[in-house]
Amino acid sequence: MQMIAHYTIRDEASFRAAFDADAEDRGLNGLTLLQLWREDATSIWALFSVSDAKAARAYLDGGARVFDSQAGVTARSHHFVETA
Repeated sequence: MQMIAHYTIRDEASFRAAFDADAEDRGLNGLTLLQLWREDATSIWALFSVSDAKAARAYLDGGARVFDSQAGVTARSHHFVETA
């Protein structure tokens, strides 16, 4: 299973610093970064491998909100997907 996430951000440098610092917490919650893309100055996309969907969903509903505030995320969406 994988997860595609979209972040709307205020500042790329602040986002990237917080994103990198959050890698261990994401990993402990079943998410491993596969790819990160910048669409424009305020739009970032990420693709994650998901090893524990339950833990990942719990993280996104709780702990990720702390990350969002530290990273200047103004909106976030995520989609869990599987190969068809």
